[in-house]
Amino acid sequence: MIKIAPSILAADFANLARDIQKIETADYVHVDVMDGLFVPNISIGVPVVKSIRPTTTLPLDVHLMIERPVRYIDAFCDAGADIVTCHVESDTEENIHAALQKIHARGRRAGIVLKPKTPAEAALPFIHEVDMVLIMTVEPGFGGQRFMADMMPKVEAVRAMIERENPACELEVDGGVDRNTAPLCIAAGANVLVAGSAVYKSADIPACIRELRG
Repeated sequence: MIKIAPSILAADFANLARDIQKIETADYVHVDVMDGLFVPNISIGVPVVKSIRPTTTLPLDVHLMIERPVRYIDAFCDAGADIVTCHVESDTEENIHAALQKIHARGRRAGIVLKPKTPAEAALPFIHEVDMVLIMTVEPGFGGQRFMADMMPKVEAVRAMIERENPACELEVDGGVDRNTAPLCIAAGANVLVAGSAVYKSADIPACIRELRG
């Protein structure tokens, strides 16, 4: 089954509870955390995650675009994150392993994220200990960017890696996903689609979510 994870980066931050309730037919709530260092933007932090946790029963899919994420794993788990994904580029391999272990120790699902210029092979050291691999189809840091179709071979390569090494792992795609690009992601092997602008700019959000599922 294809899962949809609307990104609240495209929501109205003055009405987050209302806008999260609008996506109740989705599967995850995607939360983009940016520190202004790993990426050139600053967004949601621990207090916002904690404040939105009571507003939905959907799992919070927390994407950490921050340097040395191992420092903040406990804080985000305490705030209510259900899935925590860390960029492989954000720290040493040893510290990313430590972050994943800490996420699992807290009973949460753990994942890694690959930026567009990071090859599929970068997932290999972590593939047996993750519940999700997230492939960025835009440069992380800002919403509303153009979809990078040339990332589809990487999605295919990671899907093959998952099938071979860890079939229970989910494969998520984030960036420029809409009614036109979602079928490309699904065909390449993604089973979780992050969509921000496409969902929140839709006149009929439940219909948009159904359409994105394919």
